[in-house]
Amino acid sequence: MKRTLGVTLGALALVLVAAVAFAQDSTSTAPSGAAPAKHTVHHAAKAAAKHEMVDLNSATKEDLAKLPGLTEDIADKIIAARPFKMKSELLAKKLVTRAQYRKIRTWVVAKQS
Repeated sequence: MKRTLGVTLGALALVLVAAVAFAQDSTSTAPSGAAPAKHTVHHAAKAAAKHEMVDLNSATKEDLAKLPGLTEDIADKIIAARPFKMKSELLAKKLVTRAQYRKIRTWVVAKQS
């Protein structure tokens, strides 16, 4: 009996968590008919895929500094470390932190000349 009760209480807890999450989504300030918040990440990824990529090997200092989380100082370091074979070299050469790399990895490419 204890085992059945534990499973039942666990299932009830999951249902309550789901209900609270649904209630929070339905009370958000999103316009009527808008996708729930959990789908926002997917739509953001699609939007990011449509933006113009910044080439690490040819971008100007200003273009690099416009990337999320990057400063002009980091842009200078990137320019000084050119050329790049892969964008992951930003991490290998310790030009950006992991957090910064996660923000810009969908925005940059290392084109070969």
